[in-house]
Amino acid sequence: MGTSPRQWEFAGARGAITARTWADGEPRYAAVLAHGYGEHLGRYERVAAELVRHGAVVCGPDHLGHGLSAGARVLIEDVEDVVADLGTVVEAARADHPGLPVVLIGHSMGGLVATRYAQLHGDALTALVLSGPVLGRWPAVTGLLALEEMPDVPIDPATLSRDPKVGVAYAADPLVWHGPFEKATVRALDACLRRVGEHGSLGMLPVLWLHGGDDRLVPPEDTRTGIEAVRGGDLTERIYPGARHEIFNETNRDEVLRDVTAFVDGVLG
Repeated sequence: MGTSPRQWEFAGARGAITARTWADGEPRYAAVLAHGYGEHLGRYERVAAELVRHGAVVCGPDHLGHGLSAGARVLIEDVEDVVADLGTVVEAARADHPGLPVVLIGHSMGGLVATRYAQLHGDALTALVLSGPVLGRWPAVTGLLALEEMPDVPIDPATLSRDPKVGVAYAADPLVWHGPFEKATVRALDACLRRVGEHGSLGMLPVLWLHGGDDRLVPPEDTRTGIEAVRGGDLTERIYPGARHEIFNETNRDEVLRDVTAFVDGVLG
């Protein structure tokens, strides 16, 4: 891709947040990315390149306590802080490109954050794309809530993709968190899962839900309970048989990105 991302910073809800913007030419829409727990937006280089080719200006933050942003590592005391920071990026995209449709794309925990943002500010969005989103119930959180001590069990890189190179790169990435969960973060995720479920429908906002059929980190049947709680009148669903958690890094990633761009084309008409 001809353009490397522009990095910028803003004062987030709980400290300085680093964001990135990828752009090339005149965009047709803005795509805002929300990454998952423990990772960072630098892992979305190829997704951004594909979306830029498709006509998007692409941007997103490293969440609080993640990647290049400030804060104790992976410490989130209230997910609403992360939602607010994501909102700052959405508003910056809208200010830079007035009138451009905004598509919000959230992966895993970023899917929870994106869904919460859509519940609160759906009028700012043209569409919502959820990749392996943490919604409804998440066994990781349920199991950890009961424990006093957080076990030092990092995410198993093998659960991310059938492509072994993905796990190797993840394990070697110094900006990825490889330690235990923070108890406060587990509590915050649990509270947000419940809040999102109770808030209810996303109305007529077009939503695309994508999930790996063999996702053992965020099982699709658990996410489905959350999707049913928030679904509105315009839901498209794709479950990819055999795919693991990071479908944008899966062996069928080209198919996944084609499904995203086809969905966006349909919404933009």
